[in-house]
Amino acid sequence: MPRARAQITPEQKVLRFIKEEHLIISGEKLVVAVSGGPDSVCLLHILVKLQRELGIKLHVAHLNHQLRGADSEVDARYVAELAHRLDVPATIEARDVKAYHAHHHASLEEAAREVRYTFLAQVAGSAGAERVVVGHTLDDHIETILMHLIRGSGTRGLNGLQPLSRLQPSGASLSVIRPLLPLSREETADYCRQHRLEPRLDASNLSLSSFRNRIRHQLLPQLQTYNPQVAEALLRTARLAADDLAFIGKEAARFWGEVARKQGDTVILDKRSFADLPSALKRHLLRTSIEELLGNLKDIEARHIEEILDAMGKPAGKKISLPDGLTFTIEYDRYLLGPDSAALSPFPVLESKVKLNVPGKTSIPGWDIEAIITDPPGVKEEDEKPSEFTARFDLGKVGNKLTMRRRQPGDRFQPLGMSQPKKLNEFMIDAKIPQAWRQRVPIVSSPEQIIWVAGWRIDERVRVTGETKKVLCLEFERS
Repeated sequence: MPRARAQITPEQKVLRFIKEEHLIISGEKLVVAVSGGPDSVCLLHILVKLQRELGIKLHVAHLNHQLRGADSEVDARYVAELAHRLDVPATIEARDVKAYHAHHHASLEEAAREVRYTFLAQVAGSAGAERVVVGHTLDDHIETILMHLIRGSGTRGLNGLQPLSRLQPSGASLSVIRPLLPLSREETADYCRQHRLEPRLDASNLSLSSFRNRIRHQLLPQLQTYNPQVAEALLRTARLAADDLAFIGKEAARFWGEVARKQGDTVILDKRSFADLPSALKRHLLRTSIEELLGNLKDIEARHIEEILDAMGKPAGKKISLPDGLTFTIEYDRYLLGPDSAALSPFPVLESKVKLNVPGKTSIPGWDIEAIITDPPGVKEEDEKPSEFTARFDLGKVGNKLTMRRRQPGDRFQPLGMSQPKKLNEFMIDAKIPQAWRQRVPIVSSPEQIIWVAGWRIDERVRVTGETKKVLCLEFERS
């Protein structure tokens, strides 16, 4: 008779997965998140066994979410005793998740997650750990795929849980690894029984109030009546999606510098270059841009990406509000993704009207302005036009009682070269001044009229002519 193939143990599965995915670097310290349930207890026990082979040091972290009364206290004591028994240092703390939930208006499930990962990032920082290890299993991976599918997270959501993720809880940077992804929940429970670990069982995992629990206890069993191998089908779909996304990601990376670039906390997309890309690359670059800004895509659904794509044909000035305070703004030759489209304006904020010293210097936050009065030189065509932030005027027509301010409703002026006055707002549109900049563009006025939209055009009626007796030269410099 042929010899039966030796069954691979959970420890061997985890070790092989760690090496295949390059999850752990020899010599590093790891924080192990241990709730006290079968998955995290199995994780800790296996890592303790593999500690010498992997060349790692471990530190246990347990957070009491204060959501289950006395049971939460018992969980904390159990984890503390387990860590002591396995000779692993531990940080055991409690946080008021309900208070965080009430203050941030997130779901209780999301609030618990955010508080937990903030705590893990803090423990990692104080323990000098490079990464945090969590006990997500194959079942969690399958449930996450379904959650993303239902929420409409797009092809990228079909990836489910990744072996390595980089999160930014409360602004901190956190690397999270998941060595238990090759193990099922049943395998972790069997492992705990075999090693008499007696993990804690969280009764809230049976509640149907959370989205994940409804998928686990209702949707998946129902799907299995249609296809008993539905879990395998979802995993296969996830693998195919991952392959496709890896290819698209490589292609998109080639276009990043050409089509997209990050400036401060804003990603700038070149309108013409972006329009020439296939739709798949557009979607990928948009997701990459948002992830670059937020650190994750947890609140970004496929509908948000489609809303952006649908809006790209709209006129300049169109804005779309996205989760976490992001805004997608359409300008004349580019798109902006960021919390404040005005942040890229080359002009500082204009707080109030300022009287200019003529002649003399005037300094305000962001600007130094110098006014010089001279005799007129021979007038040439190029002398009549402002260059950058320098302009020349007929002093007799503008006088010396000049002010600088931002635009106001009803403003009009007669742009150089035009025979009739024009609404300032219409001029700014025609000049393709981005809407987010318009309140910051310096408007220089005499008591009678606007004489200069600084950086763009002076008023025709105050230009230097052959009749000019004295010339006023105004020069703006950023301070």
